[in-house]
Order: sequence, then C-alpha cells, then structure tokens
Amino acid sequence: MSTASDLKISHEGHVALVEISRPPHNFFDFDLIQQIASSFEALDKNPNCRAIVLASEGTAFCAGANFNSSNDKISRPENPGTNPLYFEAIRIFSCKKPIVAAIQGAAVGGGLGLALVADFRVTCPEGRFTANFNRLGFHPGFGLSVTLPRLVGIQKANLLFFTGRRINGQEALDMGLADLLVPQSEVRAQAMKLAKEIAVSAPLSVQSTRATMRQGLVEQLQQAVAHESAEQNWQFKTADFKEGVKAMTERREPNFQGQ
Repeated sequence: MSTASDLKISHEGHVALVEISRPPHNFFDFDLIQQIASSFEALDKNPNCRAIVLASEGTAFCAGANFNSSNDKISRPENPGTNPLYFEAIRIFSCKKPIVAAIQGAAVGGGLGLALVADFRVTCPEGRFTANFNRLGFHPGFGLSVTLPRLVGIQKANLLFFTGRRINGQEALDMGLADLLVPQSEVRAQAMKLAKEIAVSAPLSVQSTRATMRQGLVEQLQQAVAHESAEQNWQFKTADFKEGVKAMTERREPNFQGQ
C-alpha cells in the first residue's frame, strides 16, 4: 500500500483502491483533488491496473468543500479565470481506466461532482446525494452541469439543482444516479467485486469501448467548467452566498435577498 497525505492506494489483483482519508466528512480542497488526479494519472500508466475503485473513510463519501476553512481557495479564486481546482477535476475526468465509486454516505456539492467522475456508483440506503449549490447561493460546479443531466436527464437535474434536494440511496438508484444498492457494510466490497468483474474483460477493449462511450466528454467539460467558474466568481461576491454559507453552518434555512 502506498499513501499520499490524504489518500491511501492499494491493489487487489488488477484493481486499484484509491481511498480518501479525511474522515469523517472527507471535505475536499485543491490539494485533495490534485492528489486524486495525480494518482489516477499514475494508475493510467500502470499496465497491471485495469479498474479503479474510488472510496473514502468515515461516514461520508465526500461532503463537499469546507467554505469555513481558512485555507478555502475555492470561493476565493486568485484570478477571474477558470478555478484551478476545476483544471484538476478535468485531469481526473481524463482517466482512461474504468472507475467504480463506493458511496457509503453523503456525496454533497463538489463531492457529488467527484462521485460522477466514476463510470458506476455503488451505494446503500444511507447514501445521500445532493447538488446543494443554489441553496448555498452559487452556480453548480465540478462539471455537474454536464455530468448530472447526462445521467438523470435535464428535468431531474434541474429539480436537484434548483431545490438542493437531498436524495437517499434508493432514490438515487431509481433516478439512475446510482447503479447498485447494497447494505452499507457491503458498499466497499461490492464496488471491489464490480471492478474485479470489469478487470476480467480484455483491458485494451474495455478502455477502447469506454473512450467511445465517453467520446467528447472531456472537451465538453472543459467548456462547462469555464462557464461554471465565471458564474461562480461573481456569485461568490454576493450577499446571498455569504448568507447561504452562514445558514449551512447554523443548520437553518437561508434567507436570500437576491443580491
């Protein structure tokens, strides 16, 4: 097993397990997304790796960005261009190996975006999925304006975006957001089982088929994150964004003023 500061990487046969280690909530920042991107690029170059499982320690898969952190660079970009974090997200999306995500708890905001990098999602009734950006006062990011409607359709994506509604594992399965529903204690094992099943197939053929099925996705995401960043950059300066984050911290409904 190899480790980065916030990742644990191990191998079982032809499957690599990439585990986020920031329990219990696994909040992300630029450094974590960069670590994941670099680990995926390394696994792309490893001929022994045929599939990847993306998992996490703790109660949440990834509860999104921690906007209350003094190191928060996500809502305070240094320049008005595309958020550098999203360049790292594009590196993750550029991975050539099939990915299975093990969603044992909350996948929130950008954490949901990270979950949708994967080709398949294994979850449980306790899984929680929410695109809560509008509830926080800003535009969705992490390429979700492309990946979410691609999975569930525009109408359902709009419902999740506009309301910030939280759905459980069963609802995610019914909606097409998840592919397999199992008991919480089995999420990791079933994700590994699926990845090992994929790894039995001819690796060159799997990667070729995957590239065909995802054709144009990375290029579409590059355009999407540029637009998402532009919208977020001005909305991060609004009173509504400050109120959204404050309301989340205080666990109450926000009182937005449209300014």
